Amino acid sequence: MTPQLVHHDPTTCLNVTGMGEPGGTEHLSAIRALHAVAAAMGGPAGPLEGRWWVEDTTLPPLEVPRDQWRWHLLLPLPDVPEPGTVEAAREQARASGAAVDRVQVVVFTEGECVELLHEGPYSEEKVSLDVMDAFMAEHGLVRNGLHHEIYLTDFTDPEPKTLLRQPVARR
Repeated sequence: MTPQLVHHDPTTCLNVTGMGEPGGTEHLSAIRALHAVAAAMGGPAGPLEGRWWVEDTTLPPLEVPRDQWRWHLLLPLPDVPEPGTVEAAREQARASGAAVDRVQVVVFTEGECVELLHEGPYSEEKVSLDVMDAFMAEHGLVRNGLHHEIYLTDFTDPEPKTLLRQPVARR
């Protein structure tokens, strides 16, 4: 389990922003909306991704109650969609009953990042995050953006694989 230092250029995604525990009602509603709009667009979208943060900075992030976790859930797109494409897809997907009006297109750039593949339950990610923190300290790096996860397997997979990513800057 060795972290890598990588660079990420701008990424275009379908996005839903929300708050709540992973796997909770709000979280699952956002995932459903993303997939409904992506399917209506007819093009390929990448694996589900999440960028996470908490507003309560008096506690370490993993000690903040999960119902207070904030997130951007994302489905990467191959390109910036043509004007009107997402609006048309929302209208087409509306019949699904998903909260399609919440789906937006965003472009973000993370730049330099530390990445590590976490294999195993989400509840054990802290071990991998500690390895990443040690790597950052050893290389004179500090956090410079939201914690980012790329879900390489389905949430229901008993042996999930998650690419953990942390944007960084030099001290």
